[in-house]
Amino acid sequence: MSELVVIKTQNSIQATKERDLYAEFISFIDASPETVKTYTKALKSWAVWTHDNDITEPKRDDVIKYRDELKSSCAAGTVNLYVGVVRLFFQWLDVSGFYPNIAAHIKGAKLAAGFRKDYLTSSQARAILDGIERDSIDGLRDYAIFALMVTCGLRTVEIIRANIEDLRTLGDCRVLYVQGKGHAAKDDLVKVPEHVEAAIMAYLKEAGTPETGEPLFRSNANRNKRGRLTTRSVSRIVKERMKNAGYNNDRLTAHSLRHTAATLMLLNGKSPQEVQQVLRHKAITTTMIYSHNLDRTNNDGESRVAAAIFGNEAI
Repeated sequence: MSELVVIKTQNSIQATKERDLYAEFISFIDASPETVKTYTKALKSWAVWTHDNDITEPKRDDVIKYRDELKSSCAAGTVNLYVGVVRLFFQWLDVSGFYPNIAAHIKGAKLAAGFRKDYLTSSQARAILDGIERDSIDGLRDYAIFALMVTCGLRTVEIIRANIEDLRTLGDCRVLYVQGKGHAAKDDLVKVPEHVEAAIMAYLKEAGTPETGEPLFRSNANRNKRGRLTTRSVSRIVKERMKNAGYNNDRLTAHSLRHTAATLMLLNGKSPQEVQQVLRHKAITTTMIYSHNLDRTNNDGESRVAAAIFGNEAI
């Protein structure tokens, strides 16, 4: 982080002496490498902004201005992440006696009540799967990945972290142990339906079963042959398969498959609590967003108004 601007300490004998407080804060964090990487990126954004605006001793109004500029160019989730890291940074500065906490209680951006991504209907999901030709290793792999994500609600990161030994038998069913977002271990599982297991086994038969410790789904690119896929590559695979089936818009992404799984579970009689368990949501409030969205689609108020105006045939 050598290019980052450093804030002057307030209680140093040499008031003009600069310290790389950003690096000290990052070193202080007791978090996973991925979290450290995220915090570093967020702090770099703040540091570059203060540098570009010739700010060496930031004030509360500067943090608010920074947040407002983020709002004009970033999604609400990104704004909240970056502002949250800045808040933690200044909280640490204050506790450490380096600088007053000028960012306390500064809010981020308001998140919409619903989800930012669309979901697929069951017929749309089936059409995409039917359109994936399974006459090649890539086709077999992509079909298996898509089927696993759309039925079990897996995230892209859970797909790339999956190893061959994570696919196991529990009781009378096959399960996949997963390492979820923010988890350090594969401490949760999803049940793998028979059709999806058959798709995975068909892929492994053609590609060659990997050894213990090797990824369940592997890259076929020349520069990364049989190596682990990235979240970006899984997102690209899903997006391309959607496009090939004619479903191409910005609100349909790999994460839409997770929304699809949740929505179809609710539509087919599962309770929010059961959906929460499958998707491994920490809070039931997250799961309830799906239920609220469905409640709205079941409200036929608009059709009733149309019937009053145009007659019952409008229903």
